Amino acid sequence: MTDRIFISPGKYVQGRNVVDKTGHYVKGLGSIALVIADEVVWEIAGNRVVNSLEQEGIAAVRAEFKGEASRNEIERITEQGKGSGVDIVIGVGGGKTLDTAKAVNDELAALCVIVPTAASTDAPTSALSVIYSDNGEFESYAFYRKNPDLILVDTKVIAEAPPLFLTSGIADALATWVEARAVIEARKTTMAGGLPTIAAEAIARRCEEVLFDYGVLAYESVKRKVVTPALEAVVEANTLLSGIGFESGGLAGAHAVHNGFTVLEGDIHHMTHGQKVAFGTLVQLTLEQRPLLELERYMELYLQLDLPVTLEDIKLKKASHEDLYRVAQAATKEGETSHNLPFPIDADRMLDAILAADQYATAYKKKTGR
Repeated sequence: MTDRIFISPGKYVQGRNVVDKTGHYVKGLGSIALVIADEVVWEIAGNRVVNSLEQEGIAAVRAEFKGEASRNEIERITEQGKGSGVDIVIGVGGGKTLDTAKAVNDELAALCVIVPTAASTDAPTSALSVIYSDNGEFESYAFYRKNPDLILVDTKVIAEAPPLFLTSGIADALATWVEARAVIEARKTTMAGGLPTIAAEAIARRCEEVLFDYGVLAYESVKRKVVTPALEAVVEANTLLSGIGFESGGLAGAHAVHNGFTVLEGDIHHMTHGQKVAFGTLVQLTLEQRPLLELERYMELYLQLDLPVTLEDIKLKKASHEDLYRVAQAATKEGETSHNLPFPIDADRMLDAILAADQYATAYKKKTGR
């Protein structure tokens, strides 16, 4: 592929109490909405979304997400939508809920509205979902005909979410430029299906700049559950800049390592997507032979945000050589995004990078007294 392709959502709206304006922004898109949220999110934002829709004369059908973005869950909710004649699908919640909503929307050929309740991943804006097994093991990426039609990001809701959600989103977003840079250097195909555009490169670069400038300030803001200019900037970086940046800029080694971790059992499954991507980013920087100062720049920000940097931090201190080799194999299997790196990669080389990144981070924590 030699064509350059840039894709993005139809409209992005961000601000305090935006969730209560859902009906205003959705009005005119359709008449019956399938609203998908999990049990917890219904109380946080789902009911407010439904109330706002009904105030504008839009009927709402409630669907409860059961926790895993699996093919079985997607099929179950799709059948509910088919039986209700919906023409709008609204996903409210975290990354897996939103990925499920996008998949259901693609099946129903409806209009898609995404309402994230945390800035924990860059999933909201993209025309793809990460599909897992019913047990939570990564299976594949699913690609759709278009990006969501409308994204509504309520920064007050996000400020009241656990701080870990924000820092996980920062970690996910910090991989955006690292991975896009590799794809650009390798002239590989992005998730949008073509070469990266200049616009995607600029957005990915700016994403990283915003996170280094305001990430810590935003983290301190959510500890007090307040909306600040720093939080607004980081929420946009986590959601819009990273979403466009990864999709039209490309994925490479960091997310491949994350996907590799899903083959393991145990406590690592309690780590967030972003926490695992943070370590994956250090692995990619190690593979790329980036200088010590660059690695330490990332490690320092991760530590200020209470993010993991070592295997011990991601609950793999006692992982066997065989288990880590399984991770390396999964991260380098055919079709995985690690092959977007500008050099050949195999399981042996990936395993060495995983162990080296762990050693570098362990030494840095010792040097800085962490």
